[in-house]
Amino acid sequence: MSGLVLASSLLGNGGSAPAKPPASLEQPDRPLPENPAPAAPSPPTGQPTRPAPGNASLPEIPGTGLLRPGDTGHGVYELQVRLLQIPHIYDGGAINGRYDTEVRQAVARFQNAYGISGDETGVYGDNTRHALMLRTK
Repeated sequence: MSGLVLASSLLGNGGSAPAKPPASLEQPDRPLPENPAPAAPSPPTGQPTRPAPGNASLPEIPGTGLLRPGDTGHGVYELQVRLLQIPHIYDGGAINGRYDTEVRQAVARFQNAYGISGDETGVYGDNTRHALMLRTK
């Protein structure tokens, strides 16, 4: 309704002088702060962000961290999808997000076939992840 009042006051002026907006629409002059608060620092480029302790609302980045038999979830699902892309490693394996015996054996075959060391046999650690990611999409 205030728009109608404003419009009618503009029309009622007869076009002689621009109407001043009602005081309720005016913005008071507010000085800018002398010392604005500093922005939060950003993590270095390429570094994953991790949730703050006690802040469970932020999801962990899928496919990161150590994966081993008994694990479930999106990271295992991603591992299974990548293993299927390597011939004779996980042929016909399930894509179900469960790190079972078949997945452990496939990871061990991959580690053996590509000479990956540094991770426990059948465990998807940093070295195995790096090698698999270089060879898959």
